[in-house]
Amino acid sequence: MDEDTRYEAVRSRDARFDGEFFFAVETTGIYCRPSCPAVTPKRRNVRFFPTAAAAQGSGFRACRRCRPDAAPGSAAWNVRADVVGRAVRLIGDGIVDREGVAGLASRLGYSARQVQRQLTAELGAGPVALARAQRAHTARVLLQTTDLPITEIAFAAGFASVRQFNDTIRAVYASTPSELRAAAPRGGRSSGRTATPSAGIPLRLAHRGPYQAGTVFDLLAREAVPGIEEVSGPHGSRTYRRTLRLPHGSAIVAVGERPGGAGGAGREGGEAHPGGWLDARLHLTDLRDLTTAVQRLRRLFDLDADPYAVDERLGADARLGPLVAARPGLRSPGAADAEELAVRVLVGPATAERLVRRYGKALDAPCGSLTHLFPEPAVLAEAEPHGPLGALTAALADGALRLDPGADRDEARDALRALPGLDPGTVAAVRTRALGDPDVAPPGVDAPDGWRPWRSYAWQHLRAAGELEY
Repeated sequence: MDEDTRYEAVRSRDARFDGEFFFAVETTGIYCRPSCPAVTPKRRNVRFFPTAAAAQGSGFRACRRCRPDAAPGSAAWNVRADVVGRAVRLIGDGIVDREGVAGLASRLGYSARQVQRQLTAELGAGPVALARAQRAHTARVLLQTTDLPITEIAFAAGFASVRQFNDTIRAVYASTPSELRAAAPRGGRSSGRTATPSAGIPLRLAHRGPYQAGTVFDLLAREAVPGIEEVSGPHGSRTYRRTLRLPHGSAIVAVGERPGGAGGAGREGGEAHPGGWLDARLHLTDLRDLTTAVQRLRRLFDLDADPYAVDERLGADARLGPLVAARPGLRSPGAADAEELAVRVLVGPATAERLVRRYGKALDAPCGSLTHLFPEPAVLAEAEPHGPLGALTAALADGALRLDPGADRDEARDALRALPGLDPGTVAAVRTRALGDPDVAPPGVDAPDGWRPWRSYAWQHLRAAGELEY
């Protein structure tokens, strides 16, 4: 898009571009998402940025009406397999907070200077600035939707110190943390969503456009492994709950099926935004894992997808057109734990349950039917070293196969193909779910080039229509 096209999107308040770019108004010092309901500024006063971090780095603060920091992530990072796309996914997973820029660069196989240069050239901000913007958003949501102490919020959001936290909040929101909390929109913290250590942290996971929640929850219910997962409640208002192993501890997370808002309009922190949300609640043993847990849920539920682009491309196909019309906004679910997903795809639900019971780590405090964490690859590689399962878990344990958010998808595909006992269907499923690859051709289907780069979504449409087995 050129800048004139972007401005037309702003004039029309086009929600399709929320998260794809941001605009700032020089006369007010504020940056917004394209769908901001405020009066459209004059073209000569508008600047455009590829990321919220770039706008913040140029001295603009976030709009309090449209909450641009809460926009769904750009779908481009799901599509792109280059170093910039991989870096963005890793930063979202919290690598910079845990390992610094040096750790990010090492995982990408580049020098820190090269990573800095490439991210700045394309996104207008380097890895530190991108991570800082993510921390600021996490902190803002916690300040305005929970009653957690401000000091706890600082470290939960990933800040190294309270001073750094205070300085960032002032720079991004032109408020102190206490002022930002006091300015919470009506219905935010008073709506029964307040958090305590025992009640967990309530969040709203935003998405753009239509969302076929029922199809996603059907899949999760079909695949659920007792001990680590459950889907409960009547159809249409089900709750998905599972355990998660995270960098600093563990978690029990719950996500509701029913999307928020009426007519596709949702609210985050009390403010309206086009699209919608899924309600979630996270019980963390260590608050530092909050951002990572949220990003893994977003990948599982494919919340950063661009349904407009997917439906436009696939809807033009003679075979898929009627399927897209029947299920607009159908998602391609990913994985909350990529290594776990790979094992489960290989062995199936029954064997996965046996592995959980025999080798999974028991929770210190079981919650209903949730009693364990899925066993780590190293544990499985030692306990059952033979056959395809042993080969897969050994490759995961020693790093010969990487499935983390920054993994090179082509290298992972080749490593999967080299393992014994993994047929093409298993490899394709791991690529689609564990790696979040949006362009994997459905096995056994002659997928035309017209389905690119959304062949994984075509796969989901054919499954939902009963033309392919799950």
